[in-house]
Amino acid sequence: MSLLNQIFNRGLIGAKCKTCLTLAISRIKLLQNKRDTQLKLMRKEIAQFLQSGQEPIARIRVEHVIREQNISAAYEILEMFCEFVLARVPIIESQRECPLDLKEAVASIIFAAPRCSDLPDLLTVRNLFGTKYGKEFILAASELRPDTSVNRTIIEKLSVYNPSGEVKLNVLKEIAQEYNLLWDSSKTEAEFNKMPQDLLNGPKQISTVTPIPKSRKESPKAAHHEPLTSSQQGSVHPVQPLKTAATVMSSGPTKSKEIAAEGRPVSSESIDVLEKARAAIAAADRASSAARAAAQLVSLNFNKKGIDNST
Repeated sequence: MSLLNQIFNRGLIGAKCKTCLTLAISRIKLLQNKRDTQLKLMRKEIAQFLQSGQEPIARIRVEHVIREQNISAAYEILEMFCEFVLARVPIIESQRECPLDLKEAVASIIFAAPRCSDLPDLLTVRNLFGTKYGKEFILAASELRPDTSVNRTIIEKLSVYNPSGEVKLNVLKEIAQEYNLLWDSSKTEAEFNKMPQDLLNGPKQISTVTPIPKSRKESPKAAHHEPLTSSQQGSVHPVQPLKTAATVMSSGPTKSKEIAAEGRPVSSESIDVLEKARAAIAAADRASSAARAAAQLVSLNFNKKGIDNST
């Protein structure tokens, strides 16, 4: 085992850490220059949208501008931390535990490495720190445990979230002021102040349902049902005999009297239906009596013919 491996205790190579940090710093500078150019073009496009009255498009594009600005701010802090750690690599090599003055820089690099896909050198540095300080140190920084010292600005800038309406409005005002635009922000302010609608769960306000009035009172027999015994459940109820037309006609007036006595509201349409039903039943009774009379006459004529033939 070499002397460098003995100092790093778990195989962290100082020369490799220096090389990766140097590459990460140069890559950050290159990406920052490219991102600044893109941000200028994007802000210019938003200014053109505001000038032409296309505010809905500007409200959408400004979110991407805010996202790029956050990444740019996070990369500036990461560049500073990488330079700081690069200058303190000999101290890291000489101590087994992470120095207190370097804990924030090391933890921030560990946290930001998997969230910066265009900086693969930071992942190599993260693995080297894991070899030096152990997996628990890496998990604590990645999961933002209370005992870690990750920079709060990096946490905020690298987090993926929808910016608030106030932040988007301020950026739009800055762009309008930068390009000397006379822009009326009242419509955009009203749009940002609207409460978002929950299209999945529906409206939160519950509409009051008016109770349906009961038109009929429940009879005491129907209201109080006695539970069936085992013998009653197994028994078969006898079939009720059908009512004839005469019984229905006779029970018609009594039924109407009972309904009137109970105080049920009877409409004129229901009365007409009852009258028509009674008239139909009466006609059916007359037709049945005429049919019986015709049958009796036919039987009498048949008997007379039989007697005449016998004589």
